[in-house]
Amino acid sequence: MIDIEKKIVYKVFGLHVVSEIPLPELLVIDEAEEPVEVVIEQADLTALWPDLAETNKHFVIKEDFVMFWIPDIAIFLIQDGNKITFSPVESTGEDQIRLYILGSCMGALLMQRKIFPLHGSAVAIDGKAYAIVGDSGAGKSTLASAFLSRGYQLLSDDVIPVSFSEQNIPIVTPAYPQQKLWLESLEQFGMESAHYRPIFDRETKFAVPVSAQFATEPLPLAGVFELVKTDHHEIVIQPIQKMERFHTLFKHTYRNFFITQSGLMEWHFNTSVKIVNKIDLYQLRRPISRFTAHHLTDLILTALEKGETIYD
Repeated sequence: MIDIEKKIVYKVFGLHVVSEIPLPELLVIDEAEEPVEVVIEQADLTALWPDLAETNKHFVIKEDFVMFWIPDIAIFLIQDGNKITFSPVESTGEDQIRLYILGSCMGALLMQRKIFPLHGSAVAIDGKAYAIVGDSGAGKSTLASAFLSRGYQLLSDDVIPVSFSEQNIPIVTPAYPQQKLWLESLEQFGMESAHYRPIFDRETKFAVPVSAQFATEPLPLAGVFELVKTDHHEIVIQPIQKMERFHTLFKHTYRNFFITQSGLMEWHFNTSVKIVNKIDLYQLRRPISRFTAHHLTDLILTALEKGETIYD
Protein backbone atom coordinates (compact mmCIF):
# COMPACT_ATOMS: atom_id res chain seq x y z
CA MET A 1 0.00 0.00 0.00
CA ILE A 2 1.22 3.50 -0.78
CA ASP A 3 2.58 5.55 2.09
CA ILE A 4 0.79 8.77 1.18
CA GLU A 5 2.91 10.86 3.54
CA LYS A 6 6.06 10.15 1.49
CA LYS A 7 4.68 10.28 -2.01
CA ILE A 8 4.60 13.04 -4.60
CA VAL A 9 1.10 14.45 -5.06
CA TYR A 10 0.03 15.15 -8.62
CA LYS A 11 -2.91 17.12 -9.97
CA VAL A 12 -4.90 15.99 -13.01
CA PHE A 13 -8.55 16.58 -13.99
CA GLY A 14 -8.90 18.61 -10.80
CA LEU A 15 -8.02 15.56 -8.67
CA HIS A 16 -5.11 15.05 -6.28
CA VAL A 17 -3.33 11.80 -7.04
CA VAL A 18 -0.54 9.69 -5.51
CA SER A 19 1.03 6.95 -7.57
CA GLU A 20 3.51 4.10 -7.27
CA ILE A 21 4.53 4.80 -10.86
CA PRO A 22 6.03 8.23 -11.65
CA LEU A 23 3.73 10.47 -13.71
CA PRO A 24 6.11 13.12 -15.12
CA GLU A 25 3.44 14.50 -17.48
CA LEU A 26 1.37 15.77 -14.55
CA LEU A 27 1.58 18.90 -12.43
CA VAL A 28 3.12 18.40 -8.98
CA ILE A 29 1.46 20.15 -6.05
CA ASP A 30 2.18 20.77 -2.38
CA GLU A 31 1.06 17.54 -0.71
CA ALA A 32 -0.15 19.46 2.35
CA GLU A 33 -2.57 21.50 0.24
CA GLU A 34 -5.46 19.08 -0.25
CA PRO A 35 -6.42 15.52 0.71
CA VAL A 36 -5.50 12.77 -1.75
CA GLU A 37 -8.49 11.70 -3.85
CA VAL A 38 -7.02 9.02 -6.13
CA VAL A 39 -4.45 6.31 -5.40
CA ILE A 40 -2.58 4.47 -8.18
CA GLU A 41 -0.75 1.33 -7.16
CA GLN A 42 0.73 -1.88 -8.51
CA ALA A 43 -0.63 -5.28 -7.47
CA ASP A 44 -0.95 -8.80 -8.86
CA LEU A 45 -4.31 -9.09 -10.66
CA THR A 46 -3.49 -12.23 -12.62
CA ALA A 47 -5.57 -14.52 -10.38
CA LEU A 48 -8.57 -12.15 -10.24
CA TRP A 49 -8.80 -11.59 -14.00
CA PRO A 50 -9.73 -15.16 -15.10
CA ASP A 51 -12.30 -15.37 -12.30
CA LEU A 52 -14.18 -12.34 -13.65
CA ALA A 53 -13.50 -12.15 -17.38
CA GLU A 54 -15.44 -13.98 -20.08
CA THR A 55 -13.58 -15.87 -22.79
CA ASN A 56 -12.17 -13.57 -25.49
CA LYS A 57 -13.36 -10.47 -23.61
CA HIS A 58 -10.97 -7.69 -22.70
CA PHE A 59 -13.25 -5.67 -20.38
CA VAL A 60 -15.24 -6.42 -17.23
CA ILE A 61 -17.56 -3.48 -16.48
CA LYS A 62 -19.85 -3.14 -13.48
CA GLU A 63 -21.10 -0.27 -11.35
CA ASP A 64 -18.06 1.44 -9.76
CA PHE A 65 -15.81 -1.32 -11.13
CA VAL A 66 -13.95 -1.52 -14.46
CA MET A 67 -11.26 -4.08 -15.21
CA PHE A 68 -9.50 -4.55 -18.53
CA TRP A 69 -6.63 -6.51 -20.00
CA ILE A 70 -4.23 -5.26 -22.67
CA PRO A 71 -2.36 -8.30 -24.04
CA ASP A 72 1.40 -8.22 -23.41
CA ILE A 73 1.01 -4.95 -21.46
CA ALA A 74 -0.98 -5.17 -18.20
CA ILE A 75 -4.26 -5.75 -16.40
CA PHE A 76 -5.91 -2.60 -15.02
CA LEU A 77 -8.59 -2.21 -12.34
CA ILE A 78 -10.51 1.01 -11.60
CA GLN A 79 -12.67 1.09 -8.47
CA ASP A 80 -15.09 3.50 -6.80
CA GLY A 81 -13.71 6.57 -8.53
CA ASN A 82 -10.70 6.67 -6.25
CA LYS A 83 -8.34 3.79 -7.01
CA ILE A 84 -6.45 2.50 -10.05
CA THR A 85 -4.53 -0.76 -9.78
CA PHE A 86 -2.19 -2.02 -12.50
CA SER A 87 -0.62 -5.43 -12.94
CA PRO A 88 2.04 -5.24 -15.66
CA VAL A 89 3.68 -7.93 -17.72
CA GLU A 90 7.32 -8.19 -16.69
CA SER A 91 8.68 -6.61 -19.88
CA THR A 92 6.23 -3.69 -19.89
CA GLY A 93 7.78 -0.22 -19.72
CA GLU A 94 6.51 2.69 -17.64
CA ASP A 95 5.59 4.69 -20.76
CA GLN A 96 3.17 1.93 -21.76
CA ILE A 97 1.58 1.79 -18.30
CA ARG A 98 1.17 5.59 -18.11
CA LEU A 99 -0.52 5.73 -21.50
CA TYR A 100 -3.39 3.54 -20.25
CA ILE A 101 -3.52 5.04 -16.76
CA LEU A 102 -3.93 8.57 -18.13
CA GLY A 103 -6.33 7.40 -20.86
CA SER A 104 -8.81 4.55 -20.37
CA CYS A 105 -8.25 4.28 -16.60
CA MET A 106 -8.87 7.96 -15.98
CA GLY A 107 -11.85 7.93 -18.34
CA ALA A 108 -13.46 5.15 -16.29
CA LEU A 109 -12.55 6.84 -13.02
CA LEU A 110 -14.12 10.15 -14.10
CA MET A 111 -17.37 8.37 -14.99
CA GLN A 112 -17.39 6.66 -11.61
CA ARG A 113 -17.10 10.12 -10.04
CA LYS A 114 -19.97 11.40 -12.26
CA ILE A 115 -17.64 13.67 -14.22
CA PHE A 116 -18.58 13.75 -17.92
CA PRO A 117 -15.55 12.73 -20.06
CA LEU A 118 -15.54 13.95 -23.65
CA HIS A 119 -13.01 12.49 -26.10
CA GLY A 120 -11.05 15.25 -27.75
CA SER A 121 -8.99 18.37 -27.15
CA ALA A 122 -10.09 21.48 -25.28
CA VAL A 123 -8.68 24.95 -25.82
CA ALA A 124 -9.17 28.22 -23.95
CA ILE A 125 -10.44 31.12 -26.06
CA ASP A 126 -11.22 34.47 -24.45
CA GLY A 127 -11.87 33.00 -21.02
CA LYS A 128 -14.04 30.13 -22.21
CA ALA A 129 -13.38 26.46 -23.03
CA TYR A 130 -14.12 24.96 -26.43
CA ALA A 131 -13.95 21.21 -27.05
CA ILE A 132 -12.80 19.74 -30.36
CA VAL A 133 -14.18 16.21 -30.76
CA GLY A 134 -14.15 13.68 -33.60
CA ASP A 135 -13.32 10.14 -34.63
CA SER A 136 -9.80 8.79 -34.35
CA GLY A 137 -7.60 10.53 -36.92
CA ALA A 138 -10.00 13.41 -37.47
CA GLY A 139 -7.31 15.92 -36.49
CA LYS A 140 -8.46 17.00 -33.02
CA SER A 141 -4.99 17.48 -31.50
CA THR A 142 -3.67 19.03 -34.70
CA LEU A 143 -6.43 21.64 -34.72
CA ALA A 144 -5.83 22.36 -31.03
CA SER A 145 -2.13 22.81 -31.82
CA ALA A 146 -3.06 25.37 -34.49
CA PHE A 147 -4.85 27.35 -31.79
CA LEU A 148 -1.77 27.12 -29.57
CA SER A 149 0.34 28.48 -32.43
CA ARG A 150 -1.92 31.58 -32.32
CA GLY A 151 -1.26 32.09 -28.61
CA TYR A 152 -4.31 30.32 -27.18
CA GLN A 153 -4.00 27.79 -24.36
CA LEU A 154 -4.63 24.06 -24.01
CA LEU A 155 -6.91 22.70 -21.29
CA SER A 156 -6.86 19.01 -22.20
CA ASP A 157 -5.85 16.55 -24.89
CA ASP A 158 -7.62 13.17 -25.25
CA VAL A 159 -9.88 13.19 -22.15
CA ILE A 160 -11.90 16.35 -21.44
CA PRO A 161 -13.51 16.38 -17.95
CA VAL A 162 -16.80 18.29 -17.77
CA SER A 163 -18.41 19.02 -14.40
CA PHE A 164 -20.75 21.77 -13.20
CA SER A 165 -20.54 24.95 -11.16
CA GLU A 166 -22.98 25.79 -8.38
CA GLN A 167 -24.95 27.69 -11.03
CA ASN A 168 -25.12 24.54 -13.21
CA ILE A 169 -22.72 25.96 -15.78
CA PRO A 170 -20.64 23.21 -17.47
CA ILE A 171 -16.99 23.57 -16.55
CA VAL A 172 -13.85 22.07 -18.12
CA THR A 173 -11.12 21.27 -15.60
CA PRO A 174 -7.53 21.23 -16.91
CA ALA A 175 -5.89 17.84 -17.48
CA TYR A 176 -2.11 18.05 -17.95
CA PRO A 177 0.24 20.07 -20.20
CA GLN A 178 0.89 17.62 -23.03
CA GLN A 179 -0.38 16.93 -26.55
CA LYS A 180 0.00 13.86 -28.76
CA LEU A 181 0.78 14.77 -32.37
CA TRP A 182 1.47 12.72 -35.48
CA LEU A 183 4.73 13.25 -37.36
CA GLU A 184 2.83 14.86 -40.27
CA SER A 185 1.39 17.47 -37.92
CA LEU A 186 4.79 18.20 -36.36
CA GLU A 187 6.20 18.81 -39.82
CA GLN A 188 3.32 21.13 -40.75
CA PHE A 189 4.04 23.23 -37.67
CA GLY A 190 7.80 23.24 -38.34
CA MET A 191 8.58 21.13 -35.26
CA GLU A 192 11.51 18.66 -35.23
CA SER A 193 10.44 15.15 -34.16
CA ALA A 194 13.90 14.54 -32.66
CA HIS A 195 12.95 16.96 -29.87
CA TYR A 196 9.98 14.88 -28.69
CA ARG A 197 9.37 11.44 -27.18
CA PRO A 198 7.53 8.92 -29.38
CA ILE A 199 4.39 7.32 -27.94
CA PHE A 200 5.57 3.80 -27.13
CA ASP A 201 3.93 1.71 -29.86
CA ARG A 202 3.37 4.48 -32.36
CA GLU A 203 6.71 5.51 -33.73
CA THR A 204 5.18 8.35 -35.74
CA LYS A 205 3.13 9.84 -32.88
CA PHE A 206 4.88 12.02 -30.31
CA ALA A 207 4.30 13.45 -26.83
CA VAL A 208 4.61 17.24 -27.03
CA PRO A 209 4.89 19.22 -23.75
CA VAL A 210 2.97 22.52 -23.75
CA SER A 211 3.63 23.83 -20.25
CA ALA A 212 4.04 27.41 -21.42
CA GLN A 213 0.59 27.34 -23.08
CA PHE A 214 -1.40 25.36 -20.56
CA ALA A 215 -4.47 26.82 -18.86
CA THR A 216 -4.32 25.83 -15.19
CA GLU A 217 -7.74 27.10 -14.05
CA PRO A 218 -11.18 25.62 -14.85
CA LEU A 219 -13.18 27.47 -17.51
CA PRO A 220 -16.85 27.40 -18.55
CA LEU A 221 -17.54 25.15 -21.54
CA ALA A 222 -19.03 27.41 -24.21
CA GLY A 223 -18.99 25.16 -27.27
CA VAL A 224 -18.20 21.83 -28.88
CA PHE A 225 -16.84 21.48 -32.42
CA GLU A 226 -17.20 18.07 -34.07
CA LEU A 227 -14.44 17.57 -36.66
CA VAL A 228 -15.39 15.34 -39.61
CA LYS A 229 -13.18 14.33 -42.57
CA THR A 230 -14.77 14.39 -46.05
CA ASP A 231 -13.79 13.79 -49.68
CA HIS A 232 -15.17 17.20 -50.67
CA HIS A 233 -12.87 20.12 -51.36
CA GLU A 234 -14.70 22.79 -49.37
CA ILE A 235 -14.71 23.40 -45.63
CA VAL A 236 -18.12 23.74 -43.97
CA ILE A 237 -18.98 24.86 -40.45
CA GLN A 238 -22.61 24.55 -39.40
CA PRO A 239 -24.57 24.32 -36.13
CA ILE A 240 -25.65 20.93 -34.80
CA GLN A 241 -29.38 21.10 -34.13
CA LYS A 242 -32.05 19.49 -31.94
CA MET A 243 -31.69 15.78 -31.01
CA GLU A 244 -28.51 15.47 -33.05
CA ARG A 245 -26.82 17.42 -30.26
CA PHE A 246 -27.43 14.52 -27.84
CA HIS A 247 -26.13 12.02 -30.38
CA THR A 248 -22.95 14.07 -30.80
CA LEU A 249 -22.26 14.13 -27.06
CA PHE A 250 -22.89 10.40 -26.70
CA LYS A 251 -20.77 9.49 -29.72
CA HIS A 252 -17.85 11.50 -28.41
CA THR A 253 -18.04 10.51 -24.76
CA TYR A 254 -14.73 8.91 -23.88
CA ARG A 255 -15.08 5.09 -23.88
CA ASN A 256 -18.86 5.40 -24.24
CA PHE A 257 -19.26 1.62 -24.12
CA PHE A 258 -18.64 1.92 -20.36
CA ILE A 259 -21.91 3.82 -19.89
CA THR A 260 -24.58 1.12 -20.14
CA GLN A 261 -22.75 -1.62 -18.26
CA SER A 262 -21.82 0.82 -15.49
CA GLY A 263 -25.51 1.68 -14.98
CA LEU A 264 -24.91 5.28 -16.05
CA MET A 265 -27.36 5.76 -18.94
CA GLU A 266 -29.76 7.92 -16.91
CA TRP A 267 -26.89 9.98 -15.50
CA HIS A 268 -25.37 10.42 -18.96
CA PHE A 269 -28.64 11.55 -20.51
CA ASN A 270 -29.49 13.97 -17.69
CA THR A 271 -25.98 15.40 -17.81
CA SER A 272 -26.17 15.74 -21.59
CA VAL A 273 -29.41 17.75 -21.20
CA LYS A 274 -27.66 20.12 -18.81
CA ILE A 275 -24.76 20.54 -21.22
CA VAL A 276 -26.65 21.05 -24.51
CA ASN A 277 -28.87 23.69 -22.92
CA LYS A 278 -25.82 25.80 -22.08
CA ILE A 279 -23.46 25.51 -25.05
CA ASP A 280 -23.19 25.84 -28.83
CA LEU A 281 -22.43 22.78 -30.94
CA TYR A 282 -20.96 22.96 -34.43
CA GLN A 283 -19.88 20.41 -37.01
CA LEU A 284 -16.75 21.13 -39.06
CA ARG A 285 -16.40 19.24 -42.32
CA ARG A 286 -12.86 19.39 -43.63
CA PRO A 287 -11.27 17.85 -46.75
CA ILE A 288 -8.74 15.04 -46.37
CA SER A 289 -6.88 16.22 -49.47
CA ARG A 290 -5.03 19.10 -47.80
CA PHE A 291 -3.81 20.47 -44.47
CA THR A 292 -6.57 22.70 -43.12
CA ALA A 293 -5.79 23.31 -39.44
CA HIS A 294 -4.83 26.97 -39.86
CA HIS A 295 -7.81 27.68 -42.11
CA LEU A 296 -10.16 25.92 -39.70
CA THR A 297 -8.80 28.05 -36.87
CA ASP A 298 -9.68 31.22 -38.78
CA LEU A 299 -13.19 29.95 -39.54
CA ILE A 300 -13.86 28.85 -35.97
CA LEU A 301 -12.81 32.21 -34.58
CA THR A 302 -15.05 33.91 -37.15
CA ALA A 303 -17.95 31.61 -36.27
CA LEU A 304 -17.53 32.40 -32.57
CA GLU A 305 -17.44 36.11 -33.30
CA LYS A 306 -20.47 36.15 -35.62
CA GLY A 307 -22.46 33.23 -34.20
CA GLU A 308 -23.61 32.13 -37.64
CA THR A 309 -23.17 29.29 -40.14
CA ILE A 310 -20.16 29.70 -42.40
CA TYR A 311 -19.47 28.02 -45.74
CA ASP A 312 -16.06 28.23 -47.39
